[in-house]
Amino acid sequence: MLSRAFLFTAAATLALLGAVDASSAKEAKKIGLAVANLQADFFNQIKQSVEKYGKSKGIEVITVDAKGDAATQVSQIQDLIAQDVDALIYIPAGATAASVPVKAAKAAGIPVINVDRNAEGAPGDTFIATNSVNSANELCDYIGKKTDGKGKMLIIHGQKGTTPEVDRSKGCAEAMKAYPNIKVVGELWSEGWHQDEGFKLTQDLLQTNPDVNIIWGQADALALGAAQAVKVAHPDQPVLVAGFDGDTAALVALKDGVFDVTSTQQTQKMGRMAVDSAIDLVAGKKLPPEQLLTATLTTKENVDKFVAEHP
Repeated sequence: MLSRAFLFTAAATLALLGAVDASSAKEAKKIGLAVANLQADFFNQIKQSVEKYGKSKGIEVITVDAKGDAATQVSQIQDLIAQDVDALIYIPAGATAASVPVKAAKAAGIPVINVDRNAEGAPGDTFIATNSVNSANELCDYIGKKTDGKGKMLIIHGQKGTTPEVDRSKGCAEAMKAYPNIKVVGELWSEGWHQDEGFKLTQDLLQTNPDVNIIWGQADALALGAAQAVKVAHPDQPVLVAGFDGDTAALVALKDGVFDVTSTQQTQKMGRMAVDSAIDLVAGKKLPPEQLLTATLTTKENVDKFVAEHP
C-alpha cells in the first residue's frame, strides 16, 4: 500500500507540472489587423471594436489599411509577419490574391482569422462573418412582399467575387424564386462598394430602365448612391431602395426616409469575436472553420435602437 508521504509528493509533483504547462501556454500579446479599406464605415467599426477590445485584454493591435488595393495588402501583411505578430485578423481587399497573405502567415506559424471575406483556396483558421445568404434572402423576401411581388429590379453588386457579394447574390436569388413577377432588368458590379459608384452605376442603369420600382445596393453605401440617383432622375413611379450592412450614417438616413430597408450586421461583436478567436488560436485551441452571425432586417420601425447603439 502506498504511503501518505508518497501520495502527497506525487500530487505535488503533478500540480507543479500543471503549473509549468499553464505558464508555458502561449499568449497573444500582439495582433495584426489587416483591413481592406477604412473608407468603409463597416470596416471602421470592426477596426474600432478590435482595437478597443484588444486594449482591454492587454493586447497590442497593429492596424494596416490596404485602401482597397490587394498588392498593397500583401506587402502590409508581409511587414506584420516581420514584426512577429502572434495572430493575424485579415479582411481581404479583394478576391484576387486574397490567399497569398494567408499562406505567408501560416508558413510563419501565425494563425489567421478571416473576417467578412474568406480567401478562396486558402481559408484562415476560422472565418467570422454574417450569414449573408440567409440575411439577403430575408431582405429580398421583404422586398417581394412590399412590392406585392410585382415589378422591375436593378441590382448594384458589391466587389465581384468577394464572399459577401457572392453570398448576398445567392441569398437574394433564392428569395426571388417566390416572386416570378419581379424581373431583374439590370445589374452592374462596383469596384469598391462606394457611394459614388452606387450613384454612377444606378444612373447608367436608369437610362435604359427608367420604369424600375426596386433597386438593391448590396451595401448601404451603394444604396445611398442609388437613392441619390433616383432623386436626380425623378421617376414617375415610387422606387423602393434597399441596402445591406447597417452603416452608422446609413441608419440615420434610413430613419430620415432616404432609403427603405437594410440588414444590420453585428460589426462590434465581430471585432470582439476576432480578438477572442486570436487569443484561443494562439493558445492552441481549435475553432470551428466558420463562425456565422445573424443580421437584423431594419426599417424605420426598428432603426432607432441601432442608431442609439450599434450591435
